[in-house]
Amino acid sequence: MKKKLVLMRHGETVFNQRKRIQGWVDSPLTPLGIQQAKHAAAWIDRLDFDIDHAFCSTSERASDTLELVTSLPYERKKGLKEWNFGKLDGEPEYLNPPLEEYDAFFQANGGEGRQNVIGRMNETLTEIMNRPDVRNALAVSHGGAIRNFQKHWFPDDKVLIPGSCTTVRFWSLSMIRMPSPSRCWMSAIPIIREQPVP
Repeated sequence: MKKKLVLMRHGETVFNQRKRIQGWVDSPLTPLGIQQAKHAAAWIDRLDFDIDHAFCSTSERASDTLELVTSLPYERKKGLKEWNFGKLDGEPEYLNPPLEEYDAFFQANGGEGRQNVIGRMNETLTEIMNRPDVRNALAVSHGGAIRNFQKHWFPDDKVLIPGSCTTVRFWSLSMIRMPSPSRCWMSAIPIIREQPVP
């Protein structure tokens, strides 16, 4: 039996708007973030399969997004949380180092390394998808956590998916990108072409 995982980033938050590093601290969805989640809900409703289980990180921005996307009962999972940026959580984004320095920089400041983020995301999502009753799962997580998980499984995919309410559908081997309104981006597998979502 082929199982499907739809992995989605939360909607835009106040800290996103204010250019703050969120990590393990939280901030509420903005009106745009709410609109993005509702747009993503409409997109998910048009999938050619039904979501039967829903999950999100323990961060409120993820559960608020999920509640706007589906009425399914859901389970909160710590393993789906954003990268822990240590002392930099809540600080201005201009303090971020270059990407290639993230590991050493955030670990030196009380955060976690890239391999830890990948490991807990992989462990959590594998546990979810190995459940016998799960066929088609929706999991709402965070940009850094999703990008690192994606890069681990698709290392040749050089284009990272930007924006809030990003979704990635995993059930095959490559990616297609479909930009949609309000900075929501969708992606699915396999690669065919790039086109706007109506």
